[in-house]
Amino acid sequence: MSTQSLGPLAGVTVIELAGLGALPFATLKLADLGADVIRVHRASEVPAEPPAGPRASEWDRGRRSLALDLKHPDGIDTLLRLVERADVFCEAFRPGVAERLGVGPEVVTARNPRIVYGRLTGWGQDGPLAHSAGHSLNYESITGAIGSIGGQDGRPVPLLQVIGDFAGGGLMLAFGIACALFEAQRSGRGQVIDAAMVDGVMSLFSPFYGMAASGMHTERIGTNLFDGGAPFYGVYETADDRWITLAPIEPQFFAQMLEALEIHDAPAQWDTAQWPALRDRIAAVVRTRTRDDWEARLAGTDVCFAPVYRFGEAHEHPHNVARGAFLTTADGGRQVAPAPRFSRTPGAARPAYAYPGCDTDSVLAEFGFTTEAIAALRASGAVA
Repeated sequence: MSTQSLGPLAGVTVIELAGLGALPFATLKLADLGADVIRVHRASEVPAEPPAGPRASEWDRGRRSLALDLKHPDGIDTLLRLVERADVFCEAFRPGVAERLGVGPEVVTARNPRIVYGRLTGWGQDGPLAHSAGHSLNYESITGAIGSIGGQDGRPVPLLQVIGDFAGGGLMLAFGIACALFEAQRSGRGQVIDAAMVDGVMSLFSPFYGMAASGMHTERIGTNLFDGGAPFYGVYETADDRWITLAPIEPQFFAQMLEALEIHDAPAQWDTAQWPALRDRIAAVVRTRTRDDWEARLAGTDVCFAPVYRFGEAHEHPHNVARGAFLTTADGGRQVAPAPRFSRTPGAARPAYAYPGCDTDSVLAEFGFTTEAIAALRASGAVA
């Protein structure tokens, strides 16, 4: 409903019952692409005094904040009035919690049959683990994800919450919402999305289930094509104790790598018995130069090369600079630019909300609440 929205989702209004981790990641993606996202915070989260200085958190930008007491009947009624004029409603409670609050799918869709109702959980709305607590690492565990990634000692590696929470959860929910909105334009009806992080992880790894079934990917961690087993798809240490990556899978690129590294009489690329020896030869050559030396020598070639950067230096890489991959915030900080990029309706990183509840009055007024009605809700404690 905001007139400042940009991007392909401009005109879409999203009501989010504010959550942690994966859910705000999902709504950040929607907001960056133009949706007007209104986060409903708990009244107890509103600070006694507005915090000083700008907010620069990735979780905060591009959305507005409304504070309600969802245990107060007038708070629930206020939320349902917002739902009547929204396109999307999303929550990340354990199964059954939204129903107990009085904002489950049946109630919400009765008030607005066109609404898309997104439910994000770790384990899903049903199944023996549905009501259990969990985190990204757990969802990555039972799917085979971390059980198939690691060194040759077989020790699984935690994946920084990226696969379970953000990709398998938040991004899958955002994708589901976009698909449901498209379908609703044709049918005139919304629907409920059961976005489970564990399902999302399995969806992301579906090519590897196929490779495992065919024998292309074995259970011996660190011996396969994509897990560091192949010498031409790996990470190598440089002379200055930093790292580079080499990934020339195609034979013509593999040949260029050998030429660039001045490795002669190498074994056949797919002679897996010789992979350990070839890896040692490549490692010895890579250790003769610094990371920056290798970048100067190999960047822009078809060797399939890239230096390994840390989070704190990624904004400095020339390619990221050229594409404007990082944005400068009002206080001089950095944030990642919206993705993907659109030719006609580009997204935009809009300002962050200042603090929970900061937009309560303006949002309610926009949805038709009078000044007197807002004052009454504030006096009753239903809004903060």
